[in-house]
Amino acid sequence: MPKQKAIHPNDIRVFSGSSHPQLAAGIAKYLRVPLDKTIISRFSNDNLYIQLGASVRSRIVYIVQSLTPPASEHLLELLMMLDIARGAADREVHAIIPYFSFARSDKKDAPRISITARLIADLLETAGATHVMTMTLHSPQVHGFFGIPTDPLTARGLFVQHFRKRDSSDTVVVAPDAGRARSASRFAAGLGLPVIAAEKTRVSDKEVRIGELVGKQVRGFRRAIIYDDEIATAGSVVVLSKFLIRNGIKEISTVCTHGVFSGQAVEALRAIPQIKEIVTTDTVPIPKEKRLSHMKVLSVARVFGEAIRRNYLKQTIGDLFAFGDEER
Repeated sequence: MPKQKAIHPNDIRVFSGSSHPQLAAGIAKYLRVPLDKTIISRFSNDNLYIQLGASVRSRIVYIVQSLTPPASEHLLELLMMLDIARGAADREVHAIIPYFSFARSDKKDAPRISITARLIADLLETAGATHVMTMTLHSPQVHGFFGIPTDPLTARGLFVQHFRKRDSSDTVVVAPDAGRARSASRFAAGLGLPVIAAEKTRVSDKEVRIGELVGKQVRGFRRAIIYDDEIATAGSVVVLSKFLIRNGIKEISTVCTHGVFSGQAVEALRAIPQIKEIVTTDTVPIPKEKRLSHMKVLSVARVFGEAIRRNYLKQTIGDLFAFGDEER
């Protein structure tokens, strides 16, 4: 992603909520602009107090906030920051949401529940957002819930660059379910590898089952790359990994954009010696205690930074989209 024209530093403001200031700083660094201060505290009754630390009047504002745990708290921060920028007479305000965790709630599959992803999309617009950038939505149809321009970016190019440095002989890319098949196919095409999709049935939030047909498809391969959008409890990856091992796979790499690694996920992944590498990004901050020796965390700062730069300069960002082809 070569840098071309620069952004005028006094024309924009970049702020960060409390969820991921390190990534926000990386984006600001790529853009060669300062990360402006955000003051966040609480009143005695536990209500949030937020103040943007620089004037936004007639400027383009970018607010970086991943909806990581505690997701509801970080969402409220983001909504308040958007409202502050709008009330302070900004020109535009862009919500940069690297991890849109509510994308899992994309349909009404039980009585008396909320389609929360749609609700959050409406709230962002109501709070004042004029544009949203996010990355690898768990359910692509969530893109359609937004009534304002929304750019779903991808980290696929980073993963392709990483694995081009590896020995890919006797390797197959495995999508954990049909929903990830198209994205996995684009990744596999970038490496010239075959791809298959597992037949996954989710029994509960922590229990999944894998159909037997995929076992026949992986025979003859030594290595597998499991390509997913997110690892939370790691239930799907663990079940699929054990299934692949039973069917002759000797080495496994797992790839996910969003490394949530909740609960005992890290311990479960560590317990499978055939998993030789875990590759993820920094859309979610990963503390040191969860960073295994064979875990590689790739930064998406330059992806978001480049998308922001092109958007500011009114250039196309189509090749950075989740459904784009950055290998063209």
